[in-house]
Amino acid sequence: MSGSGRTWAGVATFAVIGVIGMGAALLYVNQKGGGKESAPPAAQTQAAAQPLEPQLATFAKGSLAALQAPASPAAPDYVFKAADGADVRLADFAGKVTVVNLWATWCAPCRIEMPTLAALADHYKARDDFAVVAVSMDLDKTADEARAFIAQNAPLDFYIDPKFQLAFEFPGKGAMPQTIVMDRQGRVRAVLTGEADWAGPEARALIDHLLAEG
Repeated sequence: MSGSGRTWAGVATFAVIGVIGMGAALLYVNQKGGGKESAPPAAQTQAAAQPLEPQLATFAKGSLAALQAPASPAAPDYVFKAADGADVRLADFAGKVTVVNLWATWCAPCRIEMPTLAALADHYKARDDFAVVAVSMDLDKTADEARAFIAQNAPLDFYIDPKFQLAFEFPGKGAMPQTIVMDRQGRVRAVLTGEADWAGPEARALIDHLLAEG
């Protein structure tokens, strides 16, 4: 076989191994409940995100430039867990402007932005009409690590969705981090997929606007 023939044979072999390896990795994720098979049926998930309403569009700049609004403002009636194992729903935060962050310990951007969410919570800690709710998507084997990580980001409380479902209820369809901003009426007003600086002036301006709506 010529040198060129050997080279192409090697490339083909490497490609086949790569495809097999990728397939095995996806199978592992799905078996553990983190793949598409574990997601709710498409009819139960929120529609794709839409452009922001005009009064909120002005805040979509800087690290919040990717802010969007869901097609439906209804928050999913989905149960996740508090630190003590109690059931929690997003409806439980009605009456508060609420920033819900969906994250996991194995998501590097999630870990990077978490201190900014802690800073946002600390900035408004004197108010009883605001909350930051960081919900871990970690499975059982990493739940303790997630709990310890949140403990390092006071004043955030620990919440977890061990079924890895809540992240599929929003336009990001499982992507993380995802952040959902809800008003006092419990309506989803804005969503952002990806890392952002929630301690920055854009985030505070957005929250101040929603708080001022009364």
